Amino acid sequence: MLDLTESNPTRVDLAYPEEILHAFEDPRILSYEPSPAGAAGAREAVSAYYATRGQCVPPERVLLTASTSEAYSYLFKLLCDPGDEVLVPRPSYPLFEFLAEMESVRVRQYALAYQGGWSLEAPEFSDRTRAVVLVNPNNPTGSYIKRAELAALAERCAARGTAVISDEVFADYAFGDDPARIVHLAGVEACATFCMSGLSKVAGLPQMKLGWIVANRPEAMERLEWIADTYLSVGTPVQCAAARLLHAGEAVQKQIRERTAANLTLARDMLQGSRGTILAAEGGWCLTLQVPRVHTEEEWALQLLKRDGVLVQPGFFYDFESEAYLVVSLLTPPAVFRQGMTVLRGWL
Repeated sequence: MLDLTESNPTRVDLAYPEEILHAFEDPRILSYEPSPAGAAGAREAVSAYYATRGQCVPPERVLLTASTSEAYSYLFKLLCDPGDEVLVPRPSYPLFEFLAEMESVRVRQYALAYQGGWSLEAPEFSDRTRAVVLVNPNNPTGSYIKRAELAALAERCAARGTAVISDEVFADYAFGDDPARIVHLAGVEACATFCMSGLSKVAGLPQMKLGWIVANRPEAMERLEWIADTYLSVGTPVQCAAARLLHAGEAVQKQIRERTAANLTLARDMLQGSRGTILAAEGGWCLTLQVPRVHTEEEWALQLLKRDGVLVQPGFFYDFESEAYLVVSLLTPPAVFRQGMTVLRGWL
């Protein structure tokens, strides 16, 4: 089988530095000194991560979590009462409904529209809207929010007391520069803003279970610490190793950027002139392919799998509003990706 859906970086033939193993040779991991917001050294490492990207994020604005999924649960607890709602993008990764439901919070979707590129359609607020979720860049569309879009959204959120939650796990994986886009929202002050990321994507280390929230309101940090103190879920070893893991992860991140860019270029070359259209993507790990509506997405996916052993994801996995779209992972090892694209070209 040619698996074009693999998004686990530890399973796609990347070279991981030995420094990652040595990062845990630290006697501090034998001592338990819990801090609700996370160990000072680990928060300073996250602050340094942002500094290299031109963002000033003091350590006292950083709260560590075991993952971005946990970060969402903390923020839903912080911002919402049962029955309140959060606005989430469509299409996007199918996770929000599950996380929100476990906090007794409702999800309402707003559209990302495609006209040669992706744009954010102004969300509709209700009297129970407590937060707007941005995924920047979005998964799987690979679209970043633009400065004008953010300014308009932040103004509306500030007027209503609504927060912005910015999921930035793929922020480092842009395919090029664009002065119109916003990469990190850590500098936004117009409204309450919470930025999230973690080692899973930043360093290609999903198994290390370390994420973080950057909050721009001191009162929010105080309340987040109270929530985090209830669970104390972040392990001591990964906090002690955080600085070295982020440093070692730069080599992994470089490989991922090279892999995704090369696979995207290959796909564009191989499918040029075919009946398939690769939708514009600014970054991330996914490619979205619009295919003729001679089959449903499910039929496309099943026939590719049964006849040629090629595994892709149908667009409805990500709540695309219409047919027919297929989503593939740009993390796929190059030889497998080329074979898979050859098969797709034959179908198109």
